[in-house]
Amino acid sequence: MTTREPLPKAGRKPRRWWLFRPFDLLARLWPVGRRRGVLMVRIDGIGDMAMFQGAFGHYAEVLGVPPSEITLLGCQSWASLAQQFFPGCRFFAIDEHAYERRPLYRLKVSLWVRRQGFAVAICDMYLRRPLVADALLWISGATERIATQPHVSPRTAAVFSWYLQRCTRTIDTGPYPTHEIVRHFRFLSALAGREIPAVPPALPWPDRPRPISGPYAVLNLGGNSREKRWPADRFFTLAEELAARGLRVVFVGGPSEPDLPAAVAEVRRRSPRSEAFLDRIGATPLPELLDLLRHAELVVSSDTGPAHLAVGLGAPSVVILGGGHYTSFVPYPPDLTPPRTRFVWRELPCFHCFWACTQPHERGESFPCMAAVPFDDVRAAVEAVLAPEIR
Repeated sequence: MTTREPLPKAGRKPRRWWLFRPFDLLARLWPVGRRRGVLMVRIDGIGDMAMFQGAFGHYAEVLGVPPSEITLLGCQSWASLAQQFFPGCRFFAIDEHAYERRPLYRLKVSLWVRRQGFAVAICDMYLRRPLVADALLWISGATERIATQPHVSPRTAAVFSWYLQRCTRTIDTGPYPTHEIVRHFRFLSALAGREIPAVPPALPWPDRPRPISGPYAVLNLGGNSREKRWPADRFFTLAEELAARGLRVVFVGGPSEPDLPAAVAEVRRRSPRSEAFLDRIGATPLPELLDLLRHAELVVSSDTGPAHLAVGLGAPSVVILGGGHYTSFVPYPPDLTPPRTRFVWRELPCFHCFWACTQPHERGESFPCMAAVPFDDVRAAVEAVLAPEIR
């Protein structure tokens, strides 16, 4: 393993830590009986979950327990996929935002975790919130509490320091930036005491009937925020070109992005190929979205959860990315990138800003690093992954 990153000087713990302290202590001191089983904490997004899935398949063998003895503590956002992606284990979903904000909800979840009497608790998340992931590890009271050495900032140093000192083991998976898939397998290898090579994502999803007849492309217009999205007008230009090739174009995005349906409606109103455009924004449950992605001739998306799902499903994919966490999540390392996946970006001196953009830009508009990705570069990537008969 690489040398551990030095911790920033720890300042004061935030007020919220002290607010939660009585509730966390109550749960931590709750009596439990014989300890057994493994708790794995995965409080992160859909894309992070997709990148972790391949490593998870090794944990039962490495820890010497049946899958039924592993409890995966995850997020409600991807709970509908847990049974398919993590078969055999127990799954418990929480609202991670409520856990960090609402004391009574926090107490309810914490008591559930404590009462399970886990013998081992594990968290391999590098970018994480200590008041959620690390608190859950500590509250579990597991005999072994194993965590990865996290990314620490001056703001989080005091809380991380307190929790990490109470782990029985910390594992360093490398300096920032190191790709998340590589980190997952480094952590796993350290537990196993032998190298377990990282592999490209391959999500196990059933081959259900095609949701749309004929060849089609999926354009994911959404993102974690408006600023992290490639400009919508460029997506619409690409949609016109794909429709001219005979592809139907399916627009998808999250229900929390109210600006997108109106923009799609306007494009459909003006386009001579409007019959080729299907609007599924905010109207596609997660399992149905995976069906759409799996059977698509092409998926184009900014760097967000559906992009990682498409890559893991083996769909021909083009992912457009900025510089907030450059090389931590995207692009994938070459040896972990599926053959029909392309990542497109234009590197700027301000990369690695952790999405705290330092460059002038209009509020609500694409960050400069996203707007800097030329349409022609995306078009070239599309040409590289499309099947010959569609080009």
